[in-house]
Amino acid sequence: MALTVAIQMDPIEKIDIGGDSTFALALEGQRRGHGLLYYGPRDLSFMGGKVSAHVRPLNVRAVKGDHFALGEAFTYDLSAADVVLMRQDPPFDMAYITATHILERIHPRTLVVNDPAQVRNAPEKLFVTEFADFIPPTLISSDLRAIREFRAEHGDIIIKPLYGNGGAGVFRLKPDDENFGALMEMFTQFYREPVIVQRYLPAVRQGDKRIILVDGEYAGAINRVPASGEARSNMHVGGQATATELTTRERDICAAIGPELKRRGLIFTGIDVIGDHMTEINVTSPTGIHEVRRFGGADIAALVWDAIEARRG
Repeated sequence: MALTVAIQMDPIEKIDIGGDSTFALALEGQRRGHGLLYYGPRDLSFMGGKVSAHVRPLNVRAVKGDHFALGEAFTYDLSAADVVLMRQDPPFDMAYITATHILERIHPRTLVVNDPAQVRNAPEKLFVTEFADFIPPTLISSDLRAIREFRAEHGDIIIKPLYGNGGAGVFRLKPDDENFGALMEMFTQFYREPVIVQRYLPAVRQGDKRIILVDGEYAGAINRVPASGEARSNMHVGGQATATELTTRERDICAAIGPELKRRGLIFTGIDVIGDHMTEINVTSPTGIHEVRRFGGADIAALVWDAIEARRG
């Protein structure tokens, strides 16, 4: 089954092919004989009821420094594609939300992965609150009084932007930290949205586990251990990936959220778990394909394509 696949992504010339999950998906799609088209979010248009994009045929290869070739650009009616992979990175801002509205016009006749309406309705730090039994004590608010009360109760806290990504703007405040006022002034200045405040989980020193689910089923996991002196475990700020296995609690989390992910058409998702608590559900452009395979885990790119082809078959 040869599909026409349009990939909406960040500039392909800037990606790290050794760690980029979109590139892994493109390689596997091409290996299966699917035709690839490449475009960026700013190449997307809507007029007269039609969704189009300024696309270029794409060929990929696992050669660092020479990992892609693009054909001549042309305007393409995206409703003619079999699949659109919406894979640009956040921020989850109005530009991102607008793209979900536009792509919703062609889904599901053209299968958009992940379902754009469900991506829009499942912001990663908000969606997780639907599974209250599995998350740490959490406050979402702009009210300084409420945040102070939460801090007084829990002492050691994490404050982060509600729609941030990649560990940007994540701060740990210990009970004796005197920077609370200045920090909240900064958040008020740079963000209009509420902040998310959570009780600090000391188990993060043993790692922040990324668990990947494909079509609601567990597919693989890696543990990300923060660098010394760093509260964040993100790889680009020095987090170290290590092999891991699921605990009983983590299997319970996957079993609880998997059916809802599948129901929502969220084919490729990643959840973050620290100790016994789930902290995020990543639905925009999850990563981890390379890391899981590097440590002997499943070929998640193949599993994602199996799920896509099952829907297009």
